[in-house]
Amino acid sequence: MRGAATQTMKAWLCAPTLVGATFLGASSARADPPAAPPSPPTALGRPSWGPPALEQGQHFTIDPVADGVLIAGGGGTAALLSLVLGTGEITANAPGPTSHLLSFDRIAVTQTIDPHAATYSNITLGAAIGFAVLDPVLSGLRDGWDAAAVDAVMYAESIALTEALTDITKIAVRRPRPIDYIDCPYGTTLTPTCSGTNYQLSFFSGHAATVATIGATATYLAFVRTPHPLRAVRPWLTLGLSIALTAFVSYERVRSGAHFPTDVIAGSLAGAMVGVLVPHLHRHTEEAPPIWIGAAPMPGGGVLSVGGHL
Repeated sequence: MRGAATQTMKAWLCAPTLVGATFLGASSARADPPAAPPSPPTALGRPSWGPPALEQGQHFTIDPVADGVLIAGGGGTAALLSLVLGTGEITANAPGPTSHLLSFDRIAVTQTIDPHAATYSNITLGAAIGFAVLDPVLSGLRDGWDAAAVDAVMYAESIALTEALTDITKIAVRRPRPIDYIDCPYGTTLTPTCSGTNYQLSFFSGHAATVATIGATATYLAFVRTPHPLRAVRPWLTLGLSIALTAFVSYERVRSGAHFPTDVIAGSLAGAMVGVLVPHLHRHTEEAPPIWIGAAPMPGGGVLSVGGHL
């Protein structure tokens, strides 16, 4: 009887580990040795409770259903809206007087347009998208196929949601571009060259939003996966390059006459927001965050605490 009870206890202790391994799904985990077996019963004869320990480097997980729906929905919406915008059915409105513009935005209509700026911004956008394709491959070579799958899903989801949000906002706002103010100033009759749908797509900048969302996702991944991120170079270098590329593409979009400064600022903020939220929502719930905030009520007020580890 004692031998049978011992075997039953061993099987019961192993059950949490088997469940965690079966239903965890794809996750970004380094190719380290297998996790240690469950801890033995305590001195009182009771097993230790809690979820199985995460493997080293295992920070993110994906849900094929939820992530597949978000990627397909965001990408499909963006593609359909792009087709609608390409038909020309949304006609441009005549721009108003430049005096109605914010003083910060007037520089976009008083400047001399740089004919090469649009090319520079397109090259920067292509480089950012290329990095979003290359980074999961590098993660796969370094940490295994599961890390590549997780990274690819998060980058794809960030880009798809950002593109959908951009197109929806453009159609909703329908703000004339700076080039429209220059070519078709207030008080003149709209000509066929000034009435295209593209003239109504100023707010907000899709180039700035896409570059920002890729940079934000890459920065988040770098900070989470780097041991002691506050003292390491890699995450801060990623953050600096992301900000620099977003600032450069934003500047070139303004210099090309395609956007106002407020367009690129709003696009950068929207893209960065999505780029941070997507990987953050894929974090393992079992993993303690590096920084945490706590609040507790007290008579006559409350207590707010902030903690973390380097």
